[in-house]
Amino acid sequence: MAKGKSSKRTFGRIRKLPSGRYQARYLGPDGIDRPAPETFATRRDADDWLAEKRTEIQRDEWVAPEVGAIPLEKYALQWVDERDLSATTEELYRRLLRLHIVPQIGDLHLDEITAPRVRTWRAERLKVTGATTVAKSYRLLKAVMETAVEDELIRRNPCRIKGAGKESAAERPIATVGQVDALADAMGPRWRLMVYIAAFGPARPEEQAEMRRSDADLDAVGVWVRRAAPELTTGRRVVGDTKSEAGRRFMALPAFMEKDLRRHLDWYAEKEPDGLLFVGERGKPFRRSTFGRKWRKARSKVGLPDGFRFYDLRHTGHTLSTQAGATLKDTMVRAGQSTERAALIYQHSNLQRQREIADALDAKVRAEREAAARQGHDEDPSGTQRARGG
Repeated sequence: MAKGKSSKRTFGRIRKLPSGRYQARYLGPDGIDRPAPETFATRRDADDWLAEKRTEIQRDEWVAPEVGAIPLEKYALQWVDERDLSATTEELYRRLLRLHIVPQIGDLHLDEITAPRVRTWRAERLKVTGATTVAKSYRLLKAVMETAVEDELIRRNPCRIKGAGKESAAERPIATVGQVDALADAMGPRWRLMVYIAAFGPARPEEQAEMRRSDADLDAVGVWVRRAAPELTTGRRVVGDTKSEAGRRFMALPAFMEKDLRRHLDWYAEKEPDGLLFVGERGKPFRRSTFGRKWRKARSKVGLPDGFRFYDLRHTGHTLSTQAGATLKDTMVRAGQSTERAALIYQHSNLQRQREIADALDAKVRAEREAAARQGHDEDPSGTQRARGG
């Protein structure tokens, strides 16, 4: 009986080396003979590797090995350079690369960054830094590797950890109206208006840094937000557009702020028609470092927790506006906080509606102040309440 012929290999070649290990190689679509980057312990392992390469070619997913032989550090820095990023975003990306990505995996080639390697890198980062920073770093790495896929340098993005890019920041604290008033008093007359605009506008610090005398409207009791000047970690301010198109807006302020707005224009704003609304004691743009020292002292004096940031006054403003009757649509427009998609949804909140919200906010603040004053009158110097009506 004739013996059956063994099936002849139709793709690639395998040979046994003197060491006993096996070498596999195949002819790539580019006509170049391609050896496996490593040898295999068994013929079956070598055969499996060839089968994988054959499948990649059949599915048009094959990538020449040398194409992905670009160090991540080089590719990621070029990725940042080629994007039209805001100054603060570029600074953030470069810091994340410098501190959390490049030291750990920056010397690996793009095609060496596998899903298991990404999982290991993320797990190691979570042991030494905060979850929010790791989430930001993961999102950046994922974006860089996705571009590498689009550039056909790698077949598939190795960043495939579900939920790894999501941030779950703790709920930010809010201040009461009384605490906002106390903060304004503790910061002093030069910075009083800034506290109120942050809380009752509400405006971002970088928006206030670029407010001009011409942006203030005493008749309408409000201020225009047209530009922003975020401060980088180097101390340099970068004047440019607002965070989004929705950030360009008129902020109708509560009527009780007219006096503070008028007084600030008379006493502290630069005198030129387009002069800065807020400047330091020496007549120069305020700096985060010096302002921060004043803020920490005021916060301590008022008794707010150490984690309460100046930026948290915006959250206070959101909450108070909602309590005053503002819808989510109104609040988003008022705060200038939206993506391009959200801007289309929220753009129907007009100036008249913003005025109504400011008036309602004015009434709410006045009512809380009057209630606090009445409570104070009902207490004797020792702090105990007197009985009413008798």
